[in-house]
Amino acid sequence: MPKRAKRRVAALAAATGLAVLGLQAPASAQAAEPATEPLDYVALGDSYSAGSGVLPLDPEAPLLCARTSKNYPHLLAAATGANLKDVTCGGAQTSHFTEAQYPGVAPQFDALTKDTDLVTLTIGGNDNSTFINAILSCGTEGALHLGLGSPCKDKYGDSFKNDVVNKTLPAIRESLKTIKEKSPDAKVAILGYPWIMPEQSRFGCFVKMPVATGDVPYVHELQATLNDAVKTAAEDTGAVYVDMNEVSEGHDACAPIWERWVEPALFGTNFVPVHPNAAGEAAMAEQTKRVLGLG
Repeated sequence: MPKRAKRRVAALAAATGLAVLGLQAPASAQAAEPATEPLDYVALGDSYSAGSGVLPLDPEAPLLCARTSKNYPHLLAAATGANLKDVTCGGAQTSHFTEAQYPGVAPQFDALTKDTDLVTLTIGGNDNSTFINAILSCGTEGALHLGLGSPCKDKYGDSFKNDVVNKTLPAIRESLKTIKEKSPDAKVAILGYPWIMPEQSRFGCFVKMPVATGDVPYVHELQATLNDAVKTAAEDTGAVYVDMNEVSEGHDACAPIWERWVEPALFGTNFVPVHPNAAGEAAMAEQTKRVLGLG
């Protein structure tokens, strides 16, 4: 019998028993919340969910996934008492929900069941290699132009944004639809990505993130387009969108070490650069918990 059906039967049996005996539950018992089983929680997604780059590594994870035991799914599960099944993996694309990312690593959707209560994920940043290509291309152009002008924007224009809108958005939307089909009773929450670059270049930013001054807003706008795509896909499928835009403002990779949630390309602390640090993963857990009303 499904877990939810068991809960309903138990509640009905208790109420019927009281009625038959002509008894009334004490006021304290009436006011008390019924005992609930821990949430069955499945964490899906890419390196921002896996916490790639943060130590210690999760001993239960494939080494190539670079998953940490301090990622936001682990923190969220600890805060809520949920039973966590974490299949997040660094570098994952939407295609790896239904096919193996590495030999011996099952498709992530294999973790979903009809009894799953909660699903969280970040996805889309690796699709079509759009975002990594933009970061690498803009870093290369920035270095070649000594941080001056907007060489990346001048060279690539709207090509990266068009990929997100025309390719990544439909893929995220289909993935969320499939999650709903596999786990119809689950609350599904998809997170936006915390800011990597600020809206405008700041003093000393180029040393850590070698993107030309005029291309900093270009990269920021590309990430805004990606987060908008995630939000749109969530709205189209009835999933919950966990907005990281406002809360991560000022915590980007150009921020001081004591303020940043995402480590820079150079002189960072993570072994995987341009990814959330431990503070960033904790912030993602807290924002998810707040939006979902958990804990």
